[in-house]
Amino acid sequence: MIKTEDLGKKFNDFWAVDGVTLSVQAGQILALLGQNGAGKTTTVRLLTALLRPTRGRALVAGYDVACQERQVRQSVGVLTEQHGLYVRMTAVEYLDFFGRLHRLEQPARRRRIDQLLEYFGLQAVAAQRIGEYSKGMKQKLALARALIHEPPILLLDEPTSAMDPESARLVRDEIALLRSENRTIVICTHNLAEAEALADIVVIIFRGRVLIRGSLEGLKSEVLGAPEYEARFSEPWSAEGLRLPEGVSIAYRDDTVLRLRIASPSGSNPVLLRALASMGAPLIAFQEVARTLEQVYLKVMERAGPAAAALQNA
Repeated sequence: MIKTEDLGKKFNDFWAVDGVTLSVQAGQILALLGQNGAGKTTTVRLLTALLRPTRGRALVAGYDVACQERQVRQSVGVLTEQHGLYVRMTAVEYLDFFGRLHRLEQPARRRRIDQLLEYFGLQAVAAQRIGEYSKGMKQKLALARALIHEPPILLLDEPTSAMDPESARLVRDEIALLRSENRTIVICTHNLAEAEALADIVVIIFRGRVLIRGSLEGLKSEVLGAPEYEARFSEPWSAEGLRLPEGVSIAYRDDTVLRLRIASPSGSNPVLLRALASMGAPLIAFQEVARTLEQVYLKVMERAGPAAAALQNA
C-alpha cells in the first residue's frame, strides 16, 4: 500500500527527509517515531503528494506521488496535528462540505455521513456547532472527515496530541477499530505507549534518516538482546551452586531476586524451574521482565550519538 525508495526532500541546503525507504502492507499499522524536526511530518506531506520529492520515489496505493497527485489524494485520508475544524458548522454541514470536495454524489454523501456519525457515536450531537464539542468529539469528527471518501490509507499526525487521557484513549480505540485487511494506517506520534499499543511496524527516524525499522518484538530482540526473566524468593536465598543451561546468564541478583538473561526461554525455563525446585529455592514468582518500546527508542537514540542525546534531553 505504501512503498518508498531512497525518498528525500531538500529545502535549500537542508535535507528534511534523507533516503527514507519504507514498505507497508494492507492491514498494517506503522508508527513513525522521532524527535521534533526528525522529518515525520515532511514524510507524511510527501506521501500525500503535498510536497514533491527532491529524490527517490514513493508509491501510495500504487500511485506515484510525483506524477499522480490526484489519485494519491483520493487514496489517502489525513488527520493533521492541527485538524482545522470549522467550529461554526454542524457536524453534518462539515462532513457534507468535505464530501462535496471529494466529489461524492448527494445520495452517497448523505449515506456516508450517516454511517460515520453512527460509527463514531456523534449522531446525538450532529446538529450542534462543532465549537461546542469536547476534544475527544472533535478528534472523532476529524477522523470521520478523513474517512468520508473511504480511503484505503490513513495518515495520522499526532492523533492524540494535547488530549486528556480519557479522550486520547477513545481516539486510540477508534484507530484500532479502523484497522482492516484493506486499510493501511501510518501514525506519527511522540506517544510511545500509544505506538506500542497500535503498531505492527515501528520506524525511528533522526534528522530525516531511518535509524531502525521492524516489528516491535523484532526490535526488542535486536536492540535489547535476549529476554530477561526474574525469579523472586520469599526469603533470602543464595543462587550458589545453581547450574545454568547454555544460553542463560545472570543479569542481576540480590538476596530475594535473581534476574536471568535467557536466549531460548522455551527450552531453558523448564530446566531452570526444575533446578530451583530441586535446590529447595523458596520461589514465589518467575516471570518475564517487561520490555517496552520506550526502552528500544532510548537505546536507539543513544546509539545515534551525542547529537541525538542532546535533542532528546532538550
